[in-house]
Amino acid sequence: MDDQAQGFRRPDAAALATVTKALADTFGNRYSANATVRAQHAHTITWGPNQPPDCVVYPQSTEEVAGVVALCAAHGVPVIAFGTGTSLEGHVNAPFGGVCLDMSMMNRVTRVNAEDLDCEVEPGVTRKALNEHLRDSGLFFPIDPGADASIGGMASTRASGTNAVRYGTMKDNVLSLEVVTATGEIIRTARRAKKSSAGYDLTRLFVGAEGTLGVITRITLRLQGLPEAISGGICPFPSVKAACDATIMTIQTGLPIARIELLDALQVKGVNLHSKLGLPETPMLLVEFHGTEAGVAEQSARFGDIAAEFGGGPFTWATRPEDRTRLWQARHDSYWAALALRPGAKAVATDVCVPISRLAECVTQTQADIAASGLIAPIVGHVGDGNFHVTLLVDMDDPADVQRAEDFLHRLVRRGLAMEGTCTGEHGIGQTKMKYMSEEHSPGALDMMRTIKRALDPRGIMNPGKMI
Repeated sequence: MDDQAQGFRRPDAAALATVTKALADTFGNRYSANATVRAQHAHTITWGPNQPPDCVVYPQSTEEVAGVVALCAAHGVPVIAFGTGTSLEGHVNAPFGGVCLDMSMMNRVTRVNAEDLDCEVEPGVTRKALNEHLRDSGLFFPIDPGADASIGGMASTRASGTNAVRYGTMKDNVLSLEVVTATGEIIRTARRAKKSSAGYDLTRLFVGAEGTLGVITRITLRLQGLPEAISGGICPFPSVKAACDATIMTIQTGLPIARIELLDALQVKGVNLHSKLGLPETPMLLVEFHGTEAGVAEQSARFGDIAAEFGGGPFTWATRPEDRTRLWQARHDSYWAALALRPGAKAVATDVCVPISRLAECVTQTQADIAASGLIAPIVGHVGDGNFHVTLLVDMDDPADVQRAEDFLHRLVRRGLAMEGTCTGEHGIGQTKMKYMSEEHSPGALDMMRTIKRALDPRGIMNPGKMI
């Protein structure tokens, strides 16, 4: 990485020593400079290098976060916030060293307003822990990216997931944030009202900023009532195109589907191997409907009719809750399932998102590209909103295989952009997709982003080397 090009340099040794000594004295056993701990707080899931911070601290309050940031700001030392480390694009790497703020000890649900359908949480709360806390209230938080990610990380990366087609993404479900800015100041971006016309939308500015503008220390979330009835199951199709066309028709007819997920035949094979399922190894859609008993029955029947129009079926119901849970857990484990398809290979997961009308075209062209390249790369996706994922299985000891994979990734992104889509629907930019920002955004738009970054982080200490 070119430090000058990123507009930031590694802090000098004296400044770093001053900061690390002060943090060690302040945090005691909640401070670590251990090499293994530092490596665990850098990015290792994809094929990018592991770039550890100089130290890791574990704050327990907003005030402690503010103190760390103010100290680092005074000495020009980078600050990288860390949730659970499940991001896929190098978001938590520390290319310039610095201080990693592990938010796992800030893990309280501080307030539940059941009448208003919202709650307030600290950033270290994970989505599963939150829903366990809400279980007896008749409410749930619907954003489900698969991994048991932290709410702070999900807000920072603008996460979505399997429920996004019905409930939206994090940007639709975050009402307000408490943020420590790059100077150590604590701000609140909004109040609890469901809507406001008062000033700039600062909440949406920080949601998806990937920690480059500030550190999120508290989140107010929109909640949903638990549905009276849930129905779902699997529907095989003769081809990926047929499954995508059925998805497009389902969305265009306004059918209120909660989840609609695509697995190509190769991904189904991996799921069967990993999760010990006996699914037919053909392209399929996993679907789920939420509502009343009568409503979900009608919606399921209508979906079955649509699927049949494209040669799909039969639609097999997962009637028991434990069967649905097992099915969706297998879907969420698709990354690990893919590894079973090529033992010893490294999995490199990526995503693009296109307008729903271009989905079938983009997926089928991608499949043809995979076949022509000689790669092993299953496809899975949240196809209800045009977003799909490719997991490349790469022999990292074979330079030719690595080059084939890199070339494919470039073509995939440019294919999505050519179809008026985006280089990432939910993984985010981090380090690995920075190179595509100039292709997706106009020069003026990128200049505006850089202006915002300079204004809010004049010393460039907040997660430097990411996004822009």
